[in-house]
Amino acid sequence: MLAALAPTWALFLGLLLMTLGAGLQAVLLGVRAGMEGFPTVLTGLVMSGYFIGFFAGSLLAPQMIRRVGHVRVFAAVASLCSVAALVHALQVDPISWTLMRFVTGFSFATLYIVAESWINDRATNETRGQMLAIYMVVLMLGFGVGPFLINLSDPQGFPLFLFSSILVSLALVPVLLSQSPAPLFSEPAKISLRALYRASPLGVVGVVAVGLANSVLMSMAAVYGDDIGLSVAQISYFVAAIAIGGVLVQFPVGRLSDRFDRRLIITAVTFAAALVALAGGLMTQVALGVGAHPVEATPVLGESRSDLVWLLLLIALTGGLSLSMYSLVVSHANDHLDPSQMVAASATLYLANGVGLTIGPILVGGLMESFGPAAFFLFLAAAHAGLGVFALYRMTRRAALPLDEQGEYWPMMPEAAALAGEQMAEAAEEQAQEDEELPAEGQAARA
Repeated sequence: MLAALAPTWALFLGLLLMTLGAGLQAVLLGVRAGMEGFPTVLTGLVMSGYFIGFFAGSLLAPQMIRRVGHVRVFAAVASLCSVAALVHALQVDPISWTLMRFVTGFSFATLYIVAESWINDRATNETRGQMLAIYMVVLMLGFGVGPFLINLSDPQGFPLFLFSSILVSLALVPVLLSQSPAPLFSEPAKISLRALYRASPLGVVGVVAVGLANSVLMSMAAVYGDDIGLSVAQISYFVAAIAIGGVLVQFPVGRLSDRFDRRLIITAVTFAAALVALAGGLMTQVALGVGAHPVEATPVLGESRSDLVWLLLLIALTGGLSLSMYSLVVSHANDHLDPSQMVAASATLYLANGVGLTIGPILVGGLMESFGPAAFFLFLAAAHAGLGVFALYRMTRRAALPLDEQGEYWPMMPEAAALAGEQMAEAAEEQAQEDEELPAEGQAARA
């Protein structure tokens, strides 16, 4: 592990500081929007600005890196992201915030692509899996701990926005002072969405549906917490529980998906997420009153310790099951591709996921404005139930792959898509080489 960490420790430290700032900013904006009296539908639009920017960044970043290099791009977009955090505090209105969320999303998409290509360049076949694991831990740690930083000061003041800006600015220091040379950059080829859908309809539909659900979890959880009357500290627990659930659930789900038909696991996990989210929606409706609007509802969920514990368990389970779905559907898509296509497919799936990420907060903001905070959980339930129905349909259209032909599951977030695509491609190529080296009787035994 130390050998894998040595060439890229500065990059990982920079990523940790950035994700801490991002985790703080996500919950801070949701809470502050409620304090400023933003309508929920407008808050959804503000939050979607991040994902629109993220989508744009994923398209434009490769060209920027190819022209001026990793270090300059990293420094430029980190500076933009730091400035955007400050502008949120200086100009408090939905239009300005949406623009700044766009800048933040664009910056983070670029930063992730810089980081992933840098890690890929430093990784070897022996260390790439370890580096992916470190990358995942860094991202989850930042997004899990970041929300707790909101308790350091009053969300209505300037200091928290300043602190978020400082964290992103500090991320520049280890990267710019590192003696490790920046890698050469080669933009990966892309496979068309139509060709990818033909190869794996469930993979394509899955990443869009998962994008819808996960964008709501990542951007509207703090808004939901504010609507139901949670305190600022309780909202930080609520948002952090999503990331904690993601860490705890990913690995057991992955082990199951390597041992059984992956479509069965996708179906089971997405329906489980739908049921848990439905329970959260029903709990919200019962606590606040059926049909209660957030403005009219009496905030009671934060007053009872038992209710709060159940709420945290429900969101942790929902978050864990939902966040693990991205890895499942991408792994399923790669099961139907040649190793040479996997990296290109990861880029296309990344963009398809961005469509869902962009739309989710806008839809849920409008639903929460019209039907109350329970719409947060009920939308998650509907998105996962819809994916489950489509998975059942696909199981009637195509026979299951033999287990020995399924690729290995790699736990990932959308941010880790490129690195995981490289790792899965390497693993598949190594397995193909092993199969070629087996004698004929050995290959027959594997089949």
